[in-house]
Amino acid sequence: MPYSPTVDTASPLIFIINAASGSSAGDAKRAVLEDALQAAGRPGELRFAKPDALARVAQQAAADALATRSAVVAVGGDGTINAVAQAAHAAGCPMGVVPLGTFNYFARTHGIPTEPAEAAQMLMQAQPVPVQVGTVNDHVFLVNASLGLYPDLLEDRETYKARFGRSRWVALGAACMTLLRAHRQLRLQIDEGGVLREVRTPTLFVGNNRLQLEQVGLNLSDHPARALDDGRIAAVMLRPIGTLTMAWLMLRGAVGTLGEADSVESFAFQRMQVKPRLAYGRRTIKVAFDGEVTRMRTPLEFRVAARPLYLLKPAPSAAEAAPA
Repeated sequence: MPYSPTVDTASPLIFIINAASGSSAGDAKRAVLEDALQAAGRPGELRFAKPDALARVAQQAAADALATRSAVVAVGGDGTINAVAQAAHAAGCPMGVVPLGTFNYFARTHGIPTEPAEAAQMLMQAQPVPVQVGTVNDHVFLVNASLGLYPDLLEDRETYKARFGRSRWVALGAACMTLLRAHRQLRLQIDEGGVLREVRTPTLFVGNNRLQLEQVGLNLSDHPARALDDGRIAAVMLRPIGTLTMAWLMLRGAVGTLGEADSVESFAFQRMQVKPRLAYGRRTIKVAFDGEVTRMRTPLEFRVAARPLYLLKPAPSAAEAAPA
């Protein structure tokens, strides 16, 4: 019988909160969470962590949640959610989300409210449900992982947010500036199920989130990656293009027709190995996953994780619970 964790409502939910936002923001988050716990009569524990300690705090919280048959809850944006997901997936304990990001694709895909107070209230009645996650070199990603142009876009976006604040318009403006710059082409050897091919592309994007892919125009109802949440993830590559074509693709993505462009190739897979051609002496490449950017040793192996993540989700309605 497959493993399925349960949550003991008498055990405290453990909330992991990114402490980088400042004391006033921290007080507001604390108030939202404590109000939800008090209204539901549930115990809870709030653990604040600075960014450089987030992974360590999340790992300890996941171990504590597993030992007490509870759950660990990420309170924050993409980076916080990914760090907690990595720890929860490794430990096998349930995980909840109170999203505080810009786009919140992961929360929206799984029916989790994007308003913090509503998300916290939902957690009080939620049950763990297995959801698919992807990995790159065994590092979990919930929404996407990429190399090439997209990591540059994320770094530029953080720079713009630091200057102009966090908003979707700032993110869009940063994306425009990144995409209109000249970029070098990646030279990749892709091994998909033993089939090798050499490609040149400004970026390789691997998506595990139906909402994000459909928003830019990849219609998964009739796409080979339509089983995105059932054992496969989707790869998107741009063929070598110039600045004007890049601007045109940017516009098509904004209006949701990127998937119709001739310069875009997309396909679904379970496992794929990617070997970038690097400069002599280099062994690592810049990789982005769920909004974070790091360097990873090559080759890169993208795959659907063998085990699911157990996510606290709203209880399904009678219609959703009925078999198809």
